[in-house]
Amino acid sequence: MTFDVFTKVIAQADTRGEFLNAGQLDALQGVVADSFKRLDAVNRITSNASALVTNGARALFEQQPALIAPGGNAYTHRRIAACLRDLDIILRYITYAIYLGDSSVLEDRALNGLRETYLALGVPGASVAEGIRNIKAAAIDLVNDRNGITPGDCSALVAEIGTYFDRAAAAVG
Repeated sequence: MTFDVFTKVIAQADTRGEFLNAGQLDALQGVVADSFKRLDAVNRITSNASALVTNGARALFEQQPALIAPGGNAYTHRRIAACLRDLDIILRYITYAIYLGDSSVLEDRALNGLRETYLALGVPGASVAEGIRNIKAAAIDLVNDRNGITPGDCSALVAEIGTYFDRAAAAVG
């Protein structure tokens, strides 16, 4: 994404035979500053992915104990492992979307057809969506923790991150 922005601005200036002006340079500097925040957020989520998924699933099972009771959709270690795997994969693709600032990789590679797959397998999509929302809350708390994050306002980035989680939850639920 950043490369495309730089290439576009330079190509436009080159077409006009002009140097980059102060406004263009300021805009590109803003892209770089936002990129650092984006990288910080992705790094923080990635570094805590295992805990985010585990704690998100744990909270889900506390909210919906029938899932892990005999006969539940997450009953047996094998099914719990599959649940954790799916949540981990969804979170991984969400981090890709955050890094790119674009949900297409999340939609195309992870969410496209997932609801239908879950329906065919008898997986309760609403429960998976709740697990994703649990992870979202914890991930946003991590990103909002200003300690060790590039200075500046991250509210737009946090809102954007929330939309990726919301898309994932809506796609499975």
